[in-house]
Amino acid sequence: MGRNTRKRRTPLATKVVAGAAALAVGGGGLVWANFYASAHEEGPAHHRTRSAAAQVATIDCPDVGQQLSGVPDRARGEVDGELATMDSQITEAYQRLATTRRAQAGDPRFVQNTILGPLKDRRQAIIDRIQLEINRAGGRADDGLDRLAGCQGRPAEQPENGDGQNGDGQNGDGQDQDGGQNQDDNGNGAAGPVADDFIDIDDIEPNSRDSENGLAANGDGGSTGTFTTDCGVNENNLFNSDNLIAAPGVDNGAHHVHDYVGNQDNDAFSSDDDLANADTSCRNQGDRSTYYWPVLRLQDGTEEFDANELGGGAEGNVGRILKPAEAQLKFVGNQRGDVVAMPKFLRIITGDAKSFTNGNANANSSWSCTGFEDRQVTDKYPLCPEGSQVVRTSNFQSCWDGRNIDSANHRDHMAFVQEDGGCPNGFRAIPQLQVRLVYDVPAPTVENGEVRNPYAVDSFPEQLHKPITDHNDFINVMDEDLMNEVVDCINSGEDCA
Repeated sequence: MGRNTRKRRTPLATKVVAGAAALAVGGGGLVWANFYASAHEEGPAHHRTRSAAAQVATIDCPDVGQQLSGVPDRARGEVDGELATMDSQITEAYQRLATTRRAQAGDPRFVQNTILGPLKDRRQAIIDRIQLEINRAGGRADDGLDRLAGCQGRPAEQPENGDGQNGDGQNGDGQDQDGGQNQDDNGNGAAGPVADDFIDIDDIEPNSRDSENGLAANGDGGSTGTFTTDCGVNENNLFNSDNLIAAPGVDNGAHHVHDYVGNQDNDAFSSDDDLANADTSCRNQGDRSTYYWPVLRLQDGTEEFDANELGGGAEGNVGRILKPAEAQLKFVGNQRGDVVAMPKFLRIITGDAKSFTNGNANANSSWSCTGFEDRQVTDKYPLCPEGSQVVRTSNFQSCWDGRNIDSANHRDHMAFVQEDGGCPNGFRAIPQLQVRLVYDVPAPTVENGEVRNPYAVDSFPEQLHKPITDHNDFINVMDEDLMNEVVDCINSGEDCA
């Protein structure tokens, strides 16, 4: 399978996971050396999940980027670069955690003294630089960012309090109070997923998520039309581990691989001019927008093209990449009234790639099965019956602040509609992008607490491939005539393609 070749490796990005990449063995990709097993236990096949002992499953760090606001435009590039370096530090610390299980078992202070303590110091240095860059650019940095420097170790259960902070089950040294003997592990080690990440579609309550976080279609009332754009299913094999929105100019800024449809010049180094002049996979050549999402993989032992690369196997993202059988990109209206045109180069991220540690405040994408799409779930992967396909759905924020095409945390310039279907004060309704991805996925077998041949989204290494981390990204690069057509179709109640 091919990949985007417009890549520029940086020494920093290469060094971050060099040690971990050396662990790649058998079957393609990183097997992660059976982190949770005892030091003398043989590791299982990499496509099998089983119960085993764990003390600390992952690194839980406050998300500094989501706390930023009021960053002057001329400081944005430097700040985004610092945040990307911080992500690399977390990745490095996680891999240190995952490869030192024997040392941790012999020293209850090992995690705190050799991983979390030094990580806090490095994060504090970056926070200091971010504050300096904001102030130099004429802004006023938040002195409270210092409180975000410290990280903690945590087990792999889903956070329940919605803020990403697990206040119980941890003591000061980052170890489970109960010894942490409650975790699963597959051959990817902490990369996951585990048996508890899956649920039978019949066990999901119907209509339980219709009104959450914009998952209901906005076009039931005021502007009822739709516009569907056909951009294929990544037939051109455009993959990379960049994120042009969250980490512009940073190679491997996502630490996981994305599928791309639409714009064909899409990596961390693409300028707005590059996007505007690029080829597009969309049938309507006026749509050069970029639509991208983390790839879905089947952990069946396949050695992919990125088995030993950053963002791929070197960071725990292993197995066969599954392209969607169908990728539906549809824009709908607003319940309360007409929509206005999106500005060109508007950037929107929906969902949160770090929801496992951040909490579910920004989690948005949902999972289901064809024939059962009245049953939606965010924090589990569905087990679909024979003849049914896996469905991923992401409905984007559809209220725009009327001024900015992006914001410091890549969220503040956008909002979801309120309970009454209208936008918050000061925001305007724009066409809502709804992305529906359908996959032919062999159903995993879950039995006696084990899952064989699981599927999972690519993720930051420390996010353990949890389904709640699914997310979707969009940059509007429609020409003016096409955007006006989208708006006219929606506001007039027509269904256009």
